[in-house]
Amino acid sequence: MRRCFPAPSTGRAAAFSFLAAIGYLIWAAAIAAGERVTHGLNAPDRIDSPYLVLISIDGFGQDYRAVYDTPALDRIAAAGMRASSMRPVFPTLTFPNHFSIATGLYPADHGIVHNHFPNDQRNAWYHLWDRNSVEDGSWYSGVPIWAAAEMNGLVSAAYYFVGTEAPVGGIRPSYWYSFDESISAAQRVDQAIEWLELPPDCRPHVVTLYFEDVDDAGHDFGPGSPELRAAVAMVDANIGRLLDAIEKLGLAAETAIFVVSDHGQAAYAGLDSVFVLEDHIDLDGLRVQDGGTYAWIYQDVPDREAATQLRDRINANWTHGVALLRDEVPPEWRVSDSSRYPEIFVIPDLRYGVVEKRSDLRRIKKGDHGWAPENPEMHGIFLAMGPGLPVDQDIGEVSVVDIYPIMLDVLGIREPGHGGEGAGPNRLHTDE
Repeated sequence: MRRCFPAPSTGRAAAFSFLAAIGYLIWAAAIAAGERVTHGLNAPDRIDSPYLVLISIDGFGQDYRAVYDTPALDRIAAAGMRASSMRPVFPTLTFPNHFSIATGLYPADHGIVHNHFPNDQRNAWYHLWDRNSVEDGSWYSGVPIWAAAEMNGLVSAAYYFVGTEAPVGGIRPSYWYSFDESISAAQRVDQAIEWLELPPDCRPHVVTLYFEDVDDAGHDFGPGSPELRAAVAMVDANIGRLLDAIEKLGLAAETAIFVVSDHGQAAYAGLDSVFVLEDHIDLDGLRVQDGGTYAWIYQDVPDREAATQLRDRINANWTHGVALLRDEVPPEWRVSDSSRYPEIFVIPDLRYGVVEKRSDLRRIKKGDHGWAPENPEMHGIFLAMGPGLPVDQDIGEVSVVDIYPIMLDVLGIREPGHGGEGAGPNRLHTDE
């Protein structure tokens, strides 16, 4: 992780460190050239901008606040605005939805179409567990919120969020970490507090936090389990600790807190509800990316006639899901003709499953996500409070792509290259 240049506590002009002085000279040159790159220092004319803390609770379902005790989240909801639910994009998986939150774009536009997918030439694959692909900026498109901040002269910091580990458009957050699940929620919050304690010159104006604990408990123990309840309580308590620290630092009036989740979670009807592809089709010449709640079938040599025959064979033998060719999926799923998408999508009904081989049944867990985004069980949450945002307002159902323009508005910046305010047609009107 990069370290911030030391910044003066008093007497700015007299007490500059050598590195800080060089940083400001770089700023002067960048501004003169019409460019913004922070180099770990906020632009002099941006130091008084608001702060944004973007918190993701992976797998936090839209009904969890009603089911579990969440005093910190309730505190945010009462002090700001809350969605009745947040609709994920297709597919309802972690990586595509997080990057849609970060960019305001659909997966077909930002490039992260799945947790595992090939490039356009299909000669390399992106995998969420592969450090080389996750940290390779060439897979990602769009301008994520931390990059927009950096390009507008605001330092950003990330204790995880999809895309923060890669130089997207050549830009990473000023502070960032490679994902390590052994780092506890408490440690992540401690670091966020330390960032907000930095002097204004180098204090991040965008901070992201990511918690996977709720998603992990939902997978391993299922919705409604005591373990899931404990995970919700732990994450909520850490968010409460962060809120208290922000107030103690005197930053509450100028800090927006956004809480999002990428999707919800549901339970399978049982192993006997899972459709096994190898029992019904010949897998030769195919690469299947399956996850229990979906199967994406890539042909080694794309052939529409052969794909149609495979689709028909699956559909003739299955009553709890559907196989679709790429151009047959619902238009609201926003699937493009990119080769990153498969020739055939196999989509189970909610609570039903699909796997490539019978041996894959052992990977089916007690809870899951990945079912079609129109299922309410797949919806997540959106809560936000802070300067310029409504107080105690229910804004109805929103989409994950709606959050980005609100974040731009809170920060008082524009997406670089965009001529007007906000980020386009999905913008919410929070002043109504």
